[in-house]
Amino acid sequence: MFDDVRKSAEAMAVQLTAWRRDFHMHPELSFEERRTADIIESELRAMGIDTVRMCETGVLGTLRGGLPGGHGVALRADIDALPIQETGTHGYSSQTGGVMHACGHDGHTACLLGAARLLADRRDSFGGTVRFLFQPAEELGGCAREMIAAGALEGADRVFGLHTAPDLPVGTVGLKPGLNNASVDQFIIRVQGQSTHVSTPHLGVDALYIACETVVALQAMVSRMSSPVEPLLIGVGKLTAGTTYNALAETAQLEGTTRAVTVEAREKVRRQVEDTANAIASLYGGSASVSWKDFGPPLINDPGATAEAAAVAKAMYGPDRVVQDRPLFLSGDNFAEYLLKTPGAYAYLGTGNPAKPGTTANIHSSNYDIDEDALPMGAALLAAFALDRLTRE
Repeated sequence: MFDDVRKSAEAMAVQLTAWRRDFHMHPELSFEERRTADIIESELRAMGIDTVRMCETGVLGTLRGGLPGGHGVALRADIDALPIQETGTHGYSSQTGGVMHACGHDGHTACLLGAARLLADRRDSFGGTVRFLFQPAEELGGCAREMIAAGALEGADRVFGLHTAPDLPVGTVGLKPGLNNASVDQFIIRVQGQSTHVSTPHLGVDALYIACETVVALQAMVSRMSSPVEPLLIGVGKLTAGTTYNALAETAQLEGTTRAVTVEAREKVRRQVEDTANAIASLYGGSASVSWKDFGPPLINDPGATAEAAAVAKAMYGPDRVVQDRPLFLSGDNFAEYLLKTPGAYAYLGTGNPAKPGTTANIHSSNYDIDEDALPMGAALLAAFALDRLTRE
């Protein structure tokens, strides 16, 4: 069964590449994926798969097997792009200025469409139901919870997905049980001071100075207030303050992120960021407020579901092609939300090839690309993960 799926996926290589390149040339930002969703919906319907819109620009496809009984499986792909100007030069570069697929979501979407076709062609060989989740706005931590609340996982006892991995050679797949990625939270610290001329600093409150001291203190938190054997990250990527060169800044704003690997550490670092911001602002006569956006919890693969998926991958491609000790990454993905509700696994599809420019560049890089030879493997794995579950007694 799995060998047949692999061969069928390899025969779809031209179509998979065409889908991926079309999405790559026409990237759409989070919550704006209208063209992408229209194409997904049209392709699924042509396969005889029922569709509904979710989260406005997301698509849920439902395929029912032709045999009685059976399990339920959900397969997910994220579909949004990033606000990055592409610098890679190839025939399928982004045609939208300042927007590109720099995280492989175009490949994820193509792979899931391929898996949908593979499963639709085999619907008479299994019972149960497959749900295809094409999720928008993952880059903003959006729509996973909304799709779950709307019933996207209804009846599913397994959920699977995959992400392109430039650190893994093309032709391999990473499948590790347990912790794979960190939680992701965004914070905004707003500092209120009092403006005055730089020659009379004692008559004002320098919001910019407070903000700078806060950045330094946040880094000290990681090195002096957290366990050195448990990964934790606090990063500040943006600081804005002031209106002119010769006046103390009346306001300042910091924007950053925290990454943690346990629920307890995630909650603790939030409290510490807030306490630090408030204490430093108060020390220098100002005030601070902190707001948060929850992008997603730690991504923890279910051991049983991961073992099932790894067994399928080994049967299809051989044990030497399955990497089960891929290092922890402090990047995040709100596929983790699905894993809180349903046992499942997130696989990492090797797309790196030093002979092809951009394919070993880190995600979110302006020259990011994938080795498209990985697409048939991605489609085959998703379909086979589902079939393995659906054909169990």
